[in-house]
Amino acid sequence: MTDAVASPLATYRRSGALAARPSRLVAAWLWCLAATVFLMVFLGGATRLTESGLSITEWKPVTGVLPPLNQAAWLDAFGRYKAIPQYASLFPDMTLGHFQAIFLMEWFHRLVGRLLGVELLLPLVVFWARGDLTTRLKAQMLGIFALGGLQGFVGWWMVSSGLKDRVEVAQERLAVHLLLASLTFAALVWIASEQRRSEAVERVSTRLRLLATIVVVLTLVQIGLGALVAGLRAGAAYNTWPLMDGYLIPPASLLGALEPGWRNLVDNLATVQFQHRMTAYLLLATVLVQIVATLRVLPGSGAARRSIALAGLVATQATIGIVTLLYAVPIAAGLLHQLFAMVVLAMAIVHRQRLGGPIEAVRLPGRAIRA
Repeated sequence: MTDAVASPLATYRRSGALAARPSRLVAAWLWCLAATVFLMVFLGGATRLTESGLSITEWKPVTGVLPPLNQAAWLDAFGRYKAIPQYASLFPDMTLGHFQAIFLMEWFHRLVGRLLGVELLLPLVVFWARGDLTTRLKAQMLGIFALGGLQGFVGWWMVSSGLKDRVEVAQERLAVHLLLASLTFAALVWIASEQRRSEAVERVSTRLRLLATIVVVLTLVQIGLGALVAGLRAGAAYNTWPLMDGYLIPPASLLGALEPGWRNLVDNLATVQFQHRMTAYLLLATVLVQIVATLRVLPGSGAARRSIALAGLVATQATIGIVTLLYAVPIAAGLLHQLFAMVVLAMAIVHRQRLGGPIEAVRLPGRAIRA
């Protein structure tokens, strides 16, 4: 690097706008955290689809790390489960062996959540002590740690809604729980992606950044709407496509059957499924518009390739959703649909982050660099 280039770059680094490149170990840690959150989403979907989520009727953040260890403890836990409405309404003939199976699934889900906290906190302390973290990264990871603590509370808040007067958790609380996990996953993917420095310059317009942001927002909205569909088991109804109950757009008498009107958005099976369908179409249309806009401005660029890949992922996810609906949500298809939504979200986040890095295009004498 010539002095003409090195001097301005050194000045820019000293200004604090461009942080020193983090170690590969830090970047690997961040991606591992994102992968663990992905695993948590998988386990959460599995507990929901197998009706395992209410098998543990207590919240014991510390002592709950161990499952029942003897026959008496298992019978005690089974007795507490028998006291909630789900047992009497859905599984009155459940055996102890069946209960143990669903209990251990939910227990493992909670165990991985606890391990995620350890996976975050211990390396954070070590990297912090070694001086491997920038001030920005320290603040970001403290925020992630706070989100993790909040997620634990929200998880119990969700479970508690199904212990009295209901046979399942409240769908709106399920949506909050999944959205919070999705936001944590998205934040980790963003932060991990920030650690990569690209040598290519992508000069992007505000329009492209706005489109990429809209895709991220729509993906998160669609995940939340999917949680409402799952919580209401709305995927088991109206199992035709593209028509729904014989209509492309169902009549108001169906979509607005509940009073007050706002309840239809969260409690009406038809409305909840319909808005999930329509948001899927909107998301697909948006990523196609993004392809056209990106190819016009940056043909052959990394941004163009990412926009095409993202559209392919969204189209694949829509196809999985249609198959899941047509077959009335078999467990394997339902899990795949939920997990692939996280893949779409990860790609949308990476694309948006690469379009809006901290020094998107920095002109230095003789060359340009990009974060």
